[in-house]
Parts: sequence; C-alpha cells; structure tokens
Amino acid sequence: MTFLHRHLLGIEQLRPDDITALLDLAEEYVSLNRGGHKHSDVLAGLTQINMFFENSTRTQASFELAGKRLGADVMNMAMQASSVKKGETLIDTALTLNAMHPDLLVVRHPHSGAVDLLAQKVNCAVLNAGDGRHEHPTQALLDALTIRRAKGRLHRLSIAICGDIAHSRVARSNIILLGKMENRIKLIGPPTLMPSEIEHFGVEVYDDMNEGLKDVDVVMMLRLQKERMDGGFIPSEREYYHRYGLDAEKLAHAKDDAIVMHPGPMNRGVEIDGDIADDINRSVIQEQVEMGVAVRMAAMDLLARNHKAQTA
Repeated sequence: MTFLHRHLLGIEQLRPDDITALLDLAEEYVSLNRGGHKHSDVLAGLTQINMFFENSTRTQASFELAGKRLGADVMNMAMQASSVKKGETLIDTALTLNAMHPDLLVVRHPHSGAVDLLAQKVNCAVLNAGDGRHEHPTQALLDALTIRRAKGRLHRLSIAICGDIAHSRVARSNIILLGKMENRIKLIGPPTLMPSEIEHFGVEVYDDMNEGLKDVDVVMMLRLQKERMDGGFIPSEREYYHRYGLDAEKLAHAKDDAIVMHPGPMNRGVEIDGDIADDINRSVIQEQVEMGVAVRMAAMDLLARNHKAQTA
C-alpha cells in the first residue's frame, strides 16, 4: 500500500498513486457494504471523534456509519453546544481532545485552515470533512470513485463542473484531483461565481452551459452556497435556473452516455431539474452517497494503519 500520509487534510498533498490506492481499497468496502455482514474489526479498540462546527447531514452520517462499520468507538461532539460557544479557542479544544487520546479526529469547520491547525496540535490522525472554501477531500474522492465505476477509468475524460465555483470547497478539491488524473476540466457558471485566481488552475472557463457541456463525459452540478454569499451574485434563482440550471435541453449537448452528479443537498428547480436528478440512466447522485461511506472507510483504515505504524 503506497498511502503513507498521517492525515487527510486535502487533495493537494496526495499523489496520483495515493488516490488510486485509496480508491482501490474503497472498492473492497463497497463489496463489504453490499454484503450481508456489513462489519469489519479493522478499527476495533480505536476511538473516532467527529467534530462538526458546521451543520451537516450527509457527511457526518457517512463518517459515523463508516467508523461503526469498521468497529471503532465513535463519538459525535455537538460543537454548537460546546465550550467553543463559551469562548474556548480552537487550540484549547484541540488540547482537551488530545488528552482523551483519540485515534481518529474528523473535523468540519467554517474557516479555511482550521483543520490543519488542529492537526498540528493533536497526536492522532485528522480527516478534513470540509474547511471553509478550502477543501473537502473525501467528497472529491467519492466523486472520483463514482466516476471511475461509471466510466471504467479516471483519466482523459472531459468533465464539466457547473455552478457556484467561487464558494465551493467541493469544486476546489475536484479540480485538484481530476487535474492530477489528467482530465480535461471545464468550469461553467456566471462570472460572479468564478474565483478571481481561476486562470491558475489549468481549466477551461465558460459562462454558457450549452457551449461548456459540449461532448463532456461527466456533468457535475454544484449547490448555490447561499450561506457564503454576502452580495448579489445572481439576479434571481429563476434567472439562474434559466441560464445555468441543468435540464434536458442543456444536457443534450453532452455525450449521450454522460453521467450527472451533484454533491447534495440539491436545490431542485434552481441547480438541476428534478427529472434529470432522478433519471436512473444518467444520474449517479445516489451512487455518490453510497460511495461516500466506502471512501471514508478506506481513508480511516489507511490513516489508522499509518498511525499504528508510527506509534509502534
């Protein structure tokens, strides 16, 4: 196994071999999860703490289920009611947790770089479950696994990422991962939702859906990150859907076998037409949810192995 990292803080630190190794192990966990006995003991005796400073349903549930299926003792900390609300600093929180001797720490935080700071202060493996606008590595990895299973490969594909690029950590992690695997990446969205430094990412940028979707293999839609918007980024949701929402007419410009993705939660009728989201022949949105559990199991398995080796 070539994955030798202590933490999973972002895709940027991973090599293509690391990505492949993690996805290959995740494939084994897909089989386990689809079997009659959905349980392993590879994390038996280890403690996993989930710290979510932002609300989450899919990601937190996925990490919790992944840890329990691997046999870990899983604790979810309600950060909205924690000492952080009483003025405790992030570093003090890290030191308090470290005194409990956890083995795996899963963290989501609204500020970019906060998870990296925590990782510097604790003695356990840390997994980034999303930090600000920075990265969401396990989402990009589950997207990669979904693409690889649907297309039979994860290289030299034409992939469109559409919508709110500027505020999306999912977009950033996917751009980095898919770029490492030699794919052609197209970003589609209004200029107001494109990051200012986008020319440094090695991607193609379009503000017209029909033009951008031409002959792509994968259409990845993004949620409008309204909670991170502090101005008039779009004229209205109705106008946004008209120009950038995925419907049958726009999807017709992609390849006939193009798959449709969305990290969720979806705003139907804003980012994507409900019929497209539910199309069993094109949509792999439910598969993304399934792959999320397997990828997080693989990530925690690999990090736990490395943690054990380093502390032995």
